[in-house]
Amino acid sequence: MTAAAEPATRLPLIGDRAPGFEAESTHGPVRLADYAGRWLVLFSHPADFTPVCTTEFVAFTELAEEFAARGVALLGISVDSVHSHLAWTRAIEDRLGVRVPFPVIADVGTHVSRAYGMLHPNASATAAVRAVFVIDPESVVRAILYYPMNAGRMVPEILRLVEALQTADRDGVSCPANWRPGDDVLLGAPRTQAEVEARQADERVKLVDWYLAGVPGRPV
Repeated sequence: MTAAAEPATRLPLIGDRAPGFEAESTHGPVRLADYAGRWLVLFSHPADFTPVCTTEFVAFTELAEEFAARGVALLGISVDSVHSHLAWTRAIEDRLGVRVPFPVIADVGTHVSRAYGMLHPNASATAAVRAVFVIDPESVVRAILYYPMNAGRMVPEILRLVEALQTADRDGVSCPANWRPGDDVLLGAPRTQAEVEARQADERVKLVDWYLAGVPGRPV
């Protein structure tokens, strides 16, 4: 008799409410509800005491204050135990002089990893891939990134992505390719002739074509 297959889980998509969780971490018990009212970057790593993951934790730590200044919390996760996480983060501090300031979830039972689609069987049967979920203050998933196990993440890009989302929410605009805080932002395409004419008359608008127009951006 074969073992029963793991029940299929619908993975969260952009615009979905983030799956709730309660888990143990290096900072004690954590829940998704603890982050209500704040932005959250939830990111998984394949395993403790691995080279690429170590460099990523250093990179997240180096920008932790920048995330915090924008009201963004960081939360790591892997299927390793709390004891493994503690030993690894202490080793990072001892060897590299970097004190990891954010909690790391110990998802030994893989409940959180499965709910968020962090386990990809063709990559590894047990280790989480490098997933990133940007969750807004209303606990809605706003962005999802997946990286393979052998390529580290560009942490400044994750910060830039959050800044773009915050700018879009605040100003009702969109952010173009390669945008950085303070760069011009884009207006939505006009829906009526009157809106086209109003846009043409607005000296603040940098009009390239009727559908493509920008305005000066503001700092985040």
